[in-house]
Amino acid sequence: MANVLASTAEMSRQEWLETRTKGIGGSDASIVLGLNKWKTPFELWLEKSGQVIPVESQSDAAYFGTMLEDLVAKEFELRSGKKVRRRNAMFYHPNYPFITANVDRFVVGEKSILECKTTSSYNAKDWENDEIPANYIVQVQHYLGVLGPEYKKAYFAVLIGGQKFVWKEIDRDDELIEMIFQAEQVFWNEHVEKKIPPKLDGSTAAEEFLKKRYAESEPDKTIDLKYEYKDKIDELLSLKETIKQLKEQEKAIENEIKNELKDAEIGFIQNYQVSWKPVTQSRVDSKKLKSLFPDIYEQVLKSSSYRKFNIKEIG
Repeated sequence: MANVLASTAEMSRQEWLETRTKGIGGSDASIVLGLNKWKTPFELWLEKSGQVIPVESQSDAAYFGTMLEDLVAKEFELRSGKKVRRRNAMFYHPNYPFITANVDRFVVGEKSILECKTTSSYNAKDWENDEIPANYIVQVQHYLGVLGPEYKKAYFAVLIGGQKFVWKEIDRDDELIEMIFQAEQVFWNEHVEKKIPPKLDGSTAAEEFLKKRYAESEPDKTIDLKYEYKDKIDELLSLKETIKQLKEQEKAIENEIKNELKDAEIGFIQNYQVSWKPVTQSRVDSKKLKSLFPDIYEQVLKSSSYRKFNIKEIG
């Protein structure tokens, strides 16, 4: 049976977010497994290792998702005939204190839980028929694993586009739970605890991390790169060339569509709307400012330094 990490009854949202950094929660599980399209393992590592402070999302989707949780839970009760209740507590696994769970609702009279979701109508296909997004499957299996083997089932209640409601159930999967927990143990023990980052990725967070950690360089210092970086450089240059070609193809198709629009601002084709409208922007002409008002130019001039990355073939 899971233990209580903290009571959430009187917690502010920011306190709740900071408490979550003390372990790996259900919504973190899909990130650890690389199944989350919104956050990478590297970004998660920065939060869990205390290098960035988590902040509440300012998006309308996140705000209304929180506000509508009670409504979604009540609608689930009406449609399923089941009763649910909130447990104002954050739990942790008895064997792995860093594996935590903050469950939306517990189903009364059953050893099962309810996860409440709101999503855009654009994501309706993710919930068609028997479909459930993989990151949410991982989330509830993580919860069931934390709560103990007696918890056999989870339910989803989903409000789609503010006007369609679906609810689904999913059975406990002990094999998947074991896979999730193994990955979380490696992430926590080998990366968070040891302050060793997971594999660098293409996220902005990884780029900023490198900029800050290696902001200064030693003039004229050279090193011999490891042999495997020859293949990485070849791959990088190949990717850059492919991207260049794709950009040219992209621009060519855009130009064809613009030529079809001619002087029309909007065009329609089946489920697409294409627009080509004039946009006016006001920008400071730095050359003119420097020429006419050199003193003011010097006062507002902002200098910055950075390390420029470049590859060139030699020999």
